[in-house]
Amino acid sequence: MTEDHVARIQAEWRVERPDVDTSPQGVIGRLHRIANHLTGELTLLYAKYGLTEGEFDVLAALRRAGTPYERAPGEIALHTMVTTGAVTKRVDRLEQAGLVERRRSDADGRGRVVRLTPTGRRLFDQAFTAHMANERRLLEALTPDDAAQLEKLLTTWLGVLEPRTD
Repeated sequence: MTEDHVARIQAEWRVERPDVDTSPQGVIGRLHRIANHLTGELTLLYAKYGLTEGEFDVLAALRRAGTPYERAPGEIALHTMVTTGAVTKRVDRLEQAGLVERRRSDADGRGRVVRLTPTGRRLFDQAFTAHMANERRLLEALTPDDAAQLEKLLTTWLGVLEPRTD
């Protein structure tokens, strides 16, 4: 295995602080660096469709809702893991672009729902297809078995960090 950025940092810490176990950096440091690389690659693709990462996330939450592709803003926040304030800003931009529309809720006349427009659905479906191809490309460095093992490990770890509440 070649020495990477994280290994060089760990080597420096072994000299400067031999009393501290820096082995967690081997995992955490590399995951952090990988996450930064992945975010850069993903956002580059979103930009090709005129979207930010957050806007893609909102459109994905609406598309996953199924016909009629709508959710209340609070529900979008739950499905995107951002605040309702952040959802509002994203929805404002998406609405200006003609990709979503707001309307009164049928269930609660005072409430509002956000619906994917036909234009938004077409754009998102194109972007999502490209996004999945991009993610596949990013995983090409791993064998299918390695990717499956990594997914299993990350699922276990995430389950500890984000315990299910349902």
